Amino acid sequence: MFALEIKNLVKKYGDAIAVNDVSFAIAKGELFGFLGPNGAGKTTTINCITGIAKINGGSISVFGYDVVKDYREAKKQIGLSPQEFNIDAFTSASSVLHYVAGYYGMWGRERKKRVQEMLERFELLPHASKPCRALSGGLKRRLMLARAMVHDPKLLILDEPTAGIDVEQRLDLWKYLKEINKAGKTILLTSHYLEEVEALCSRIAIINKGEIVAIGEKENFISDGRSLEYAYLEITRGL
Repeated sequence: MFALEIKNLVKKYGDAIAVNDVSFAIAKGELFGFLGPNGAGKTTTINCITGIAKINGGSISVFGYDVVKDYREAKKQIGLSPQEFNIDAFTSASSVLHYVAGYYGMWGRERKKRVQEMLERFELLPHASKPCRALSGGLKRRLMLARAMVHDPKLLILDEPTAGIDVEQRLDLWKYLKEINKAGKTILLTSHYLEEVEALCSRIAIINKGEIVAIGEKENFISDGRSLEYAYLEITRGL
């Protein structure tokens, strides 16, 4: 059983095909890089995985649960940190985490302990009672990561997780992702920071114009002394 298996996925918006016959699978415990230019279909694919977008064709399963037929069970397996900020501006950071933990069935002492762990891990304790509108962009990004992880999902989907945070925080997050991946957490990562993907991921897929144009082990992309950036531009722009 794969952590994530996508077969012949099709997603349309009206007559426009956003994702066309996309297929790939992610093994349990893998840290998988998902790359592509803006508008290539990355976020649309993620929205189909998480149930935000309706699938027009094909199938997606998460740890064996079909995301359409077994929606509730599939959703429990996933933690999503989206690219866009989507946090209630007037809710406190602590309340955001408590709400999501409760939504996923964590209550009482267990929920309180887990929220405290996430606030501490992402250095949000001094800001726990502040409304989200008072947080900087970097703090909001950290809160979204904490929100994605508060229910301890098996599959963590990170869409541009380090956008807007400083270098020190980015390196700290890299360390944390390596730690939880080593402990068995499956991670799907999208990022425009290609050095981030090169540093973290063992396998990579590139999507362009709604189709998978390359997929394989990281070493296949950086052979012969090439950087991942060079290989990416060569694939997506034909350089």
